[in-house]
Amino acid sequence: MSIKKKSDKECKYDILSLGEIMLRFDPGEGRIHTTRNFSVWEGGGEYNVARGLCRCFGLRAGVVTAFADNPVGRLVEDFILQGGVDVSLIKWVPYDGIGRTVRNGLNFTERGFGIRGALGCSDRGHTAASQLKKGDIDWEKIFGELGVRWFHTGGIFAALSESTPGVIFEAMAAAKKHGTKISYDLNYRPSLWKAIGGQQKAQQVNKEIAPFVDVMIGNEEDFTACLGFEVEGVDKNLSKLDVSSFKHMIEKVVQAYPNFKATATTLRGVKTATVNDWGAVCWVDGDFYQSRPYPALEILDRVGGGDSFASGFIYGMMVLGDPQQAVEYGAAHGALAMTTPGDTTMARLAEVEKIVQGGSARVVR
Repeated sequence: MSIKKKSDKECKYDILSLGEIMLRFDPGEGRIHTTRNFSVWEGGGEYNVARGLCRCFGLRAGVVTAFADNPVGRLVEDFILQGGVDVSLIKWVPYDGIGRTVRNGLNFTERGFGIRGALGCSDRGHTAASQLKKGDIDWEKIFGELGVRWFHTGGIFAALSESTPGVIFEAMAAAKKHGTKISYDLNYRPSLWKAIGGQQKAQQVNKEIAPFVDVMIGNEEDFTACLGFEVEGVDKNLSKLDVSSFKHMIEKVVQAYPNFKATATTLRGVKTATVNDWGAVCWVDGDFYQSRPYPALEILDRVGGGDSFASGFIYGMMVLGDPQQAVEYGAAHGALAMTTPGDTTMARLAEVEKIVQGGSARVVR
């Protein structure tokens, strides 16, 4: 397999993610617009991957992000610490008292149920992470002195502002220079791109980033919206999935971007908010590998399922070195993550391995 990894002995971090981390407000079984109580969690598409690799898979993880230095930022930091992710590379920005110039992002998310889909309402304008720009982070020190085996970022961070793509380019150039493998999750969010050029801008930015990437991750909407590749035979409600159509699309993707050593995509057929068909497929070095299917998977909270797939897949590629195991671990971890509340995983490695091996949901006592 052509994805050669740096030795863990020469690196401080097994996995390092770049992205924004928000404070998520969860109304539980209720609605955002009627609730009187919220549970709070931390979450962010890129960060969730690093946290999953740390908390479930036991790898050394760090995150590069920025916060306004106030009690909300420190609360999110406390959540990150609870997840075991290193916080020493976080940039802290002085707070002006009310958030005129800088603030921390908030994310209100309903889980959905049955015919009522999940709903997100973000409040993340003018955040510290969105104001990161080239030159703010010493990437040469991070990749050249500290050492990183695998670097992960994605399309959510790329969409935050006009300056964040430049941070990604700078980071990826340094990662390439020092032999760090790079993964990128396209993670298309229409709401983020809407005010800065829409889907056309998303494609422009992501097509510029793609040549730096070793492992490209995304679902059917991501590859279409961000890179312009259509998946034939997928209806607009994504209620039915044809794996052969995904494979045909991926073949076109890797022809266009020969730098990709691997691509991976989740397969989600949405029946209701709480019942999805689930699975995954990946392409590695010219061959396809597909996970076992999870038909009619029952879901408590779908947010973060794709990120947990990514962390399981990266674990399989980095540690196990086996594409089939990688896609199986990714699909199993994603499935388990969607059985618990919050953006981040609550699964243990033994639980993932049990599912990969065909274990059931019988009581353990």
